[in-house]
Amino acid sequence: MAGHSTSYLAARDKFVQLWGNMASSWGINKTMSQIHALLYAESEALHTDEIMSILDISRGNANMNLRRLLDWELIHKVQFEGDRKDYFSAETDVWKIVNTIIRERQQREIAPIHNRIEECITLLEADDTGDFELEPASKEFKERIQNYNDFLVMFERFTNALLPFINKKNLTLLKQLVRFVEAKERLNDLISHSPEEKK
Repeated sequence: MAGHSTSYLAARDKFVQLWGNMASSWGINKTMSQIHALLYAESEALHTDEIMSILDISRGNANMNLRRLLDWELIHKVQFEGDRKDYFSAETDVWKIVNTIIRERQQREIAPIHNRIEECITLLEADDTGDFELEPASKEFKERIQNYNDFLVMFERFTNALLPFINKKNLTLLKQLVRFVEAKERLNDLISHSPEEKK
């Protein structure tokens, strides 16, 4: 690993710490996030010992999280002729990184919750027959979790609709979508604060 300036090392360490603190937001553990941040910040591939030394983590912890990052395709394994060590570099395409994180979170978190809620609804519906009507508490509970489930379904549909634009790096269309939502919010604010609306 080439020598770095003090300012570079300070900025890199701050970025690694930031990424690690954001790990829960991405749905991954802190070490996995820090390894990715470190490799993303480095222009040259690093081997496991360097990663362990910089982040002060054990070999087992490093190897486990490197495997997960490889599975997610957020990093790549690199080998150099005459060197038996495995080196790693980060995926630097921001679009691909965001796409991967969204896809993985949806598969690992949103989809399982949706399936479990469906199971709860099915249990409640088992008592909702022609001969036996749901008690009021069960009816209210079913309505509440159905509303939540409807939101998750819509969220999944929104994510699935968004991912192709991310895959195609269609920044222009995404900006138009954001501008549309922002304009709609401003219009709603104007309407809600208009004299006619307050009457």
